[in-house]
Amino acid sequence: MLKQSLQYKLLQKLSPQQIQLMKLIQLPTQAFEERLKQEIEENPALDTGKDTSDTDDDFSNEYEDAGTEKIEAEDINIDEYLSDDEIPNYKTQANNYSSDDEEKNVPYAAGTSFHQSLVNQLNTFNLDEEERAIADFLVGSIDDSGYIRREIIDLVDDLAFTANVFTTEEKVVEVLKKVIHTLDPTGVGARDLKECLIIQLKTKESNIVRSLAIEILENAFDHFVKKHYKKLQEKFNISEDELKEINTEISKLNPKPGSSYAGNNKIAEQIVPDFSIKIIDGELDLTLNARNAPELHVSREYNNMLKGYQESSTKSKSQKDAVFFIKQKLDAAKWFIDAIKQRQQTLLVTMNTIMHYQYDYFLTGDERKLKPMILKDIADKINMDVSTVSRVANSKYVSTPYGTKLIKEFFSESMKNDQGEDVSTREIKKILETVIAEENKKKPLTDEKLSGILKEKGYPIARRTVAKYREQLDLPVARLRKEI
Repeated sequence: MLKQSLQYKLLQKLSPQQIQLMKLIQLPTQAFEERLKQEIEENPALDTGKDTSDTDDDFSNEYEDAGTEKIEAEDINIDEYLSDDEIPNYKTQANNYSSDDEEKNVPYAAGTSFHQSLVNQLNTFNLDEEERAIADFLVGSIDDSGYIRREIIDLVDDLAFTANVFTTEEKVVEVLKKVIHTLDPTGVGARDLKECLIIQLKTKESNIVRSLAIEILENAFDHFVKKHYKKLQEKFNISEDELKEINTEISKLNPKPGSSYAGNNKIAEQIVPDFSIKIIDGELDLTLNARNAPELHVSREYNNMLKGYQESSTKSKSQKDAVFFIKQKLDAAKWFIDAIKQRQQTLLVTMNTIMHYQYDYFLTGDERKLKPMILKDIADKINMDVSTVSRVANSKYVSTPYGTKLIKEFFSESMKNDQGEDVSTREIKKILETVIAEENKKKPLTDEKLSGILKEKGYPIARRTVAKYREQLDLPVARLRKEI
């Protein structure tokens, strides 16, 4: 039996324009510029307007004098499209820079990548066909830190399957030691830290200290890494002063030879800040970095097409179809330009609120003055959703007088001190870091003692919390901080 009923539902859906805005807000400056270029390439109605800047006013005046005839089939007001897009009103004050501004684009030279440098060095060796193939494969197996992390037997198998080179483990090890280990930077091609350090020591001029250092690394590497200095003194019959010299010699070595190369795979990694905060006359000044956003206009070709249709006495179906296509592209252009404007307003409002919330920090640079701040604190002040603030904070950088910082670093949970006041966990971490830096390295403080010191300073936190904060600061346990 059929039954008819009426049901009401309340649904909340994001429009395509809102989705586009959220995606734009999430993009940092460099990715945003790429997105602009992509949109300009995909939408012929958008144009940077650089080549037609002198004639923009002429186009605008012509169309202002034109009639307001509407397209009968599509009911499109042509003048509306011709007038609005001539003015790139989405541009904010942050886009306007004079020639004497302090901020300049700093050029940087392209270089040779780390692996390309190794390949170039191989060309200086006199190798037969098999050795050359093995050497090339070994260089290709070196990671960015300069290590070969794979087993020799696996390399032999891969040589057979991928390079059609059938060889033995002994031959691969021979090429590794005879060729790869002699490349620059010294220590490259090592299979572990122990081998890396020994290679570097063996390339230096031999003396008593370096000979003892090699012996310790070869025969008591675990004791040395775990800083069991008493055991090392007993095993090798050396004094504390001699062990201190050996420790100093080894500490000069590079544990990651690949990462120190000036032309690594990432030849130049440059962070472009999305905001800039300066102190001018004792007050904070916030600007949005939007210099590279092009001034978008309706393209000149589209202007001519609309003008031709408007002046035409007869309007064919093909012309109407063309104008309908133009309308779609112009609508997309309008949405995109509006999204850019909203994006810039959202970024400025959000960062301005964060700046005033953490005013004392941005004025002094003292991390101990960072207030507890969560996403909801900012979202409530600007009447926006927490997800919007998260999109701004997670991928944006701000240039401050104290360095370029990731915005999400300013957010932290709160804890209560012994006076019942809310303090930022960042403040506690900074104090913990200071205490560890000033400790006696011969008798480093345990987590239990660190917890006691923090309690004396008015921060009652447990030993487990101290251990968690220490690990977040990438600081080792007391035993590994010990020095001779």
